[in-house]
Amino acid sequence: MNKQGVLSGYKILDLTSVVLGPFCTQMLGDLGAEVIKIETPEGDVMRHAGPHVSHGMGSIYLTINRNKRALTLDLRKDEAKEILRKLIAGADGIIHNIRAGGMRRLGFDYDSVKAINPEILYVHAVGYGSDGVYAERQAYDDLIQCASGMASMLPLQDGSEAPRYFPGLVADKTTGLYAAYAMMAGFLHKERTGRGQFIEVPMLECMVNFTMAENLYGRTFVPPKGGTTYARSINPQRKPYKTKDGYIGIMPYTTANWADFFKLGGRPELMDDERFSTYPKRTENITELYGHLEEIALQKTTAEWMSELGAANVPCMKVQSLDDVLEDPQMIDTGFIEQRSHPSEGEYLAVNNPVKFTDSPARIYRDAPLMGEDNLAILSELGYSDEDIENIKKSGAVGEK
Repeated sequence: MNKQGVLSGYKILDLTSVVLGPFCTQMLGDLGAEVIKIETPEGDVMRHAGPHVSHGMGSIYLTINRNKRALTLDLRKDEAKEILRKLIAGADGIIHNIRAGGMRRLGFDYDSVKAINPEILYVHAVGYGSDGVYAERQAYDDLIQCASGMASMLPLQDGSEAPRYFPGLVADKTTGLYAAYAMMAGFLHKERTGRGQFIEVPMLECMVNFTMAENLYGRTFVPPKGGTTYARSINPQRKPYKTKDGYIGIMPYTTANWADFFKLGGRPELMDDERFSTYPKRTENITELYGHLEEIALQKTTAEWMSELGAANVPCMKVQSLDDVLEDPQMIDTGFIEQRSHPSEGEYLAVNNPVKFTDSPARIYRDAPLMGEDNLAILSELGYSDEDIENIKKSGAVGEK
């Protein structure tokens, strides 16, 4: 029997674009929700990012928009607004990252949507919390990395003068995960109470929450008992270490791990050094400790360290490029990176959902849709006749005439 995902039966209207929202709704789709991706006639800008086979089917779009149906609506048209109202009436949730003022002007702010469907869950992904001074500012991943303090962290570790961004859209994707859990929590609340609600997911506040988990550090206390940032994580010596033929991550964690590592490295006497004998002392003297680790790592090849440290149960891992990851035996054994055949784009690689459910599996059941691929089917499901649909097309409401 083909088991259904945990969100099977929920219908979510996705009016998001770029990365944050689509990454969120893909997770929800993986869990079985019916996600209808609603785009302007111009389409999600990520359709045009990266290499592609067909126009509007760029690599990033393909990677974060599976398990969705696609509908185009020009919400400047009355006919399109009526279609969206009908969809809202039968939906469980709606998510968008359009500015609040824009949604009010379109007539789809929370109060308007709630009037159509009082039990709907309405999730608004915003840049900054609406109660704050930044509420009306534009927000993108780079800007949130600046505002959240993340852009200042790499220089703290490597001593460089200028702040810089973490590679990758870390703020977009992390906030997307916050949005996904927020919507699922909202569904649980609805199951328990029968009530929908408005949920705001602000990027800046999400990333400050994420970053400060360990980095509030000495400022946790009032008055402070030190500065911000977890001392170990920003230490310049915390890095992959050079071996005879490459690089490796070595992470002795317990006192026994350190003793085994020093023994394998021919330096057992270092465990008798009071600076390294206990966890608090090792933390206090982390620079010197990691300095010894760096020197010792040079003694062997990466393969030798992987073998010997693995046998001693000392945590370690070779450094891999992104290309290496695609061929990693763990990925192959688990089938986590799957080669699929897209109906229009041909063979491609998909990264599966990482969470494993035994009774309600997360899975890929539909490849990323073409622009407006489901226009006809969705309109028919809403009760529009063939004649109605032709008139809707002629009006430009679905972006085609």
